[in-house]
Amino acid sequence: MQRRFRLVDVFGERPLSGNPLAVVIDSEELSTEEMLELTRWLGYSETTFLLEPSTSAADYRVRIFTLVGELPFAGHPTLGSCHVWRQISGSTDGEVVQECGAGLVRLRVSDDVVSFEAPALIKEGPVSDRELENLAVVLGIDPADVLAARWVDNGPGWAGVMLGDADAVLALEPDFGRRTSDEKLDIGVVGFYPDGHHSRYEVRAFFTAERGEMREDPVTGSLNASVAQWMLEEGLVQTPYLASQGTALGRAGRVTITGDRSSVWVGGRVFDLVSGELDF
Repeated sequence: MQRRFRLVDVFGERPLSGNPLAVVIDSEELSTEEMLELTRWLGYSETTFLLEPSTSAADYRVRIFTLVGELPFAGHPTLGSCHVWRQISGSTDGEVVQECGAGLVRLRVSDDVVSFEAPALIKEGPVSDRELENLAVVLGIDPADVLAARWVDNGPGWAGVMLGDADAVLALEPDFGRRTSDEKLDIGVVGFYPDGHHSRYEVRAFFTAERGEMREDPVTGSLNASVAQWMLEEGLVQTPYLASQGTALGRAGRVTITGDRSSVWVGGRVFDLVSGELDF
């Protein structure tokens, strides 16, 4: 069966500088196993599948898959899926509601930026001493180099680590092979740029992929959402501001943060790259 398919670039400052996302439009008859199989074949960090919503409160439903399984929520798949849904539906409304595994997510479109409202954290608070030691070993740094570390998990499982500055973040050469346990590990690292830089801070995201291997995500909406909530809670930033990610991978990810501590909005641009059909 032929299924409409889009490939978009999310969070880049220009095409090919952000995080690619595959969006399958005609997904109603696909099983969970088929969705995962196609995701693995395509090989992108995430692939999404658009479906009819199960509630009148939502405009559409999306299922989000990584190479290892389904996620209840993820940021760049949310923005890219909303962009594609608006194109195929002809919607011109500024407000959109997405249904996903995490529930209902509000989105809005302003100029050429699509934004989602950051979901509540499902796990927060400081990491334990044992967890901090494991994080530091994986990142290849001394625990004393960590200014702060806490759980910032809104679904994928992020543990957040703050280093002294953006240069320290960009210098990291992590290795999951050094970890002290076999637990799934997803690490978000943040370090501030000096005043006057176009971005407030640099973000890097390292996560467990197939066979326990480590991968770095070019630009990560869910992590940027929870990091922004963390930074705002600590009074370290004032909105609106820009965050950067992907620099270490040769990308130019740009994430806009607006709102306040009670309602954080995470946005970015979405560029169309490929439109076609899959025989699947």
